[in-house]
Amino acid sequence: MRLLLFENKMISSEKNQIKHGKKSQYHSRVVAHEPRNIACLVTYQVVARIGWIFKTETVIMPVVLDTCVPSGLLRGFLPVLNRIGTSLFPLLVAPFVSRTKSIRLLIAGTTTGLALCFAVLSVAWSRLATNQPVFLAITFLCIYGVFSAINGCNQLLVATLQGRLITAGRRGRVLVLSVTSGSVFAIIAALFALGPWLQDPHGFVKIFAATSFFFFLAATIPFFFKEPENVLAEECNKTAVSVHQHSFWKLFSNDSALVRLSIVAASFSAAIILFPHYQAFARERFGVASHSLLTWIIVQNIATGLASLVVGPLADHRGNRVVLIGLLGCCTGTPLFVAGLSMCSLPSGIQLFWLAYVPLGLNPIMLRIISNYALELAPTVALQPRYVSLVGGALAMPFILSPFVGWGIDVLGGVPFFIAGAVFIAFGTMIAVGLPEPRKSLLDIEKSKN
Repeated sequence: MRLLLFENKMISSEKNQIKHGKKSQYHSRVVAHEPRNIACLVTYQVVARIGWIFKTETVIMPVVLDTCVPSGLLRGFLPVLNRIGTSLFPLLVAPFVSRTKSIRLLIAGTTTGLALCFAVLSVAWSRLATNQPVFLAITFLCIYGVFSAINGCNQLLVATLQGRLITAGRRGRVLVLSVTSGSVFAIIAALFALGPWLQDPHGFVKIFAATSFFFFLAATIPFFFKEPENVLAEECNKTAVSVHQHSFWKLFSNDSALVRLSIVAASFSAAIILFPHYQAFARERFGVASHSLLTWIIVQNIATGLASLVVGPLADHRGNRVVLIGLLGCCTGTPLFVAGLSMCSLPSGIQLFWLAYVPLGLNPIMLRIISNYALELAPTVALQPRYVSLVGGALAMPFILSPFVGWGIDVLGGVPFFIAGAVFIAFGTMIAVGLPEPRKSLLDIEKSKN
């Protein structure tokens, strides 16, 4: 059952003045500054996305590691480090974020940390690439792990800021504006810079430096957010105290929808575990050349931008539940398609492999939709960071299998694992069908009040 009893217990402890007066005051201030905050959030995400295309997780990062040491086992550590940092570290900082009144400076700080990681990696690559490939691979994995931890905290902060400053019915608009604009500018950057650098023997130094530059640029944008005075600070503090003891377990035990969403997120992890291995499969099975990497990156970003044009408005008007179900079902496409290509001839496989990156373009949108759904599922603003971090933790749990998947692909080939991954994602899609629509519950509550 939804957190109705849990929510009513917390709300009933508040005075009517706090319940209605302060909440309505806070809401009015949020709405007053919403256009400015939407513009800032979109700008921040667009600039960060330009930097992100230079380190595309599905293509660039696996190629970087394979350039040092071509190993499926090592490649399998990329998703592990990614999810440990991105999903488990937020569990540690979520209580602190819940009690923090202003978080824009924290976003600027974490974004600066992301930039510093790639600045260090650029220097390390210039010094170690020619004579210390094994040590460089270890250095790369260590820096990538630190980057992922900072990125996890950054994503939690951005999601929390969005939950506080952007109303639920306009978060789809933010997704459309940021993803479509970001995709266009990122593709332009890829065509003019990333393509030539991928053919350059020393190109990774420039790629890492460009990533660092755009993250540094994005770090200046949070200073322009307008955070209203948190008139709900007292309520947030009381809520944080009330769930301090075993809070995560209490949330799970009192909210079946949160449990179901966590299972869905865990199922989606199969899509992320497999994506570093697609480029290696194409190279080993079909002998695809490095110039195809740019094509895959552009295809993936075009798919992301076009999908957001549909997903954003649909999420605003129909809610995130239906979008989550549809996107998760589509994510089964890549592993099934790549497994099917294994039966094609060599020329056909080379010509058609780029199509595998079309459904991969849904992955970043899927992560945003899961986060937005968790924001709406949380009964109070103070609990939003905990809901987002809990779902992220569930997403991370299956990643302990990632190195074994990489080792298995080295031994048995990728096809059995691609098919198994598609089945796992399809299972999550069926579980998602049973999720409630939080926005409908909010509308019902409003109607009952009137």
